[in-house]
Amino acid sequence: MPISDLADILPLRAAGGTAVGLDLGTKTIGLAASDLGWRFATPRPVIRRVKFQADALALKAFLDAIDARILVMGLPLNMDGSEGPRVQSTRAFVRNYERVDPRPVVFWDERLSTVAAERGLLEMDVSRRQRAERIDSAAASFILQGALDRLSRLAEPRE
Repeated sequence: MPISDLADILPLRAAGGTAVGLDLGTKTIGLAASDLGWRFATPRPVIRRVKFQADALALKAFLDAIDARILVMGLPLNMDGSEGPRVQSTRAFVRNYERVDPRPVVFWDERLSTVAAERGLLEMDVSRRQRAERIDSAAASFILQGALDRLSRLAEPRE
């Protein structure tokens, strides 16, 4: 079941495991995973999309292998904040995926994540070909890091 408020997953953070960021594309699913302390996001290899069932099983196998407790799904809102066809297909993917895997999913605004990921790869002097291969996972890492940073701020004691 998608979770609307990131604060609702704070108890899962304390329980251990990892968090996973996803950047859902038409050809690939970009992946990033957190460390066990949920502080840092690291890009992981993409899943090449075939058909939903194969995609879902590959994703579940990856999540099981790294003991993922939560999915942070990038939500591709339009720049004005409205929802377009890509948001609808992302929500549909999550609805269908819930039938395969009960892990909680939280949506995270991914506006400009691909732009930020591309800038980071350019700064590292990554070739055009390598950027094309890495961009989706770099975007997933950017999405996940934003959520992890927000979780850290939510967990800080208030004065």
